[in-house]
Amino acid sequence: MATWRCVKKCGACCYLDPTERPDLDEYLSPEELELYLSLVGEDGWCINFDRDTRECGIYADRPRFCRVQPDIFQDMYGVEAQEVNDFAIECCVEHIQDMYGDRSLEMIRFNSEVGILATPDI
Repeated sequence: MATWRCVKKCGACCYLDPTERPDLDEYLSPEELELYLSLVGEDGWCINFDRDTRECGIYADRPRFCRVQPDIFQDMYGVEAQEVNDFAIECCVEHIQDMYGDRSLEMIRFNSEVGILATPDI
């Protein structure tokens, strides 16, 4: 079974362009939405994402909406605790494919880290 984990030097979820996420106001409080929008740089990436190291500059103190935790996913998305693992994997796969491509090094690394077996093209 695949087990979600954050893969270092990815950062796909750090692309915050609000035009890519039109439903932000459905799961962020007004205060969180204001914070979210304040983190979006001119290029759409989080201002705390270091593009050279591909790491978060505030990881330990990142906002609630940047955390993958059952209680947060329940509150924000209505995802039950037992479904968080699969939901988080699906989110990461979608973001990584959108940002880097489905055959990218980031996708290969993510699949390897979480235990998703690659299927050969037929």
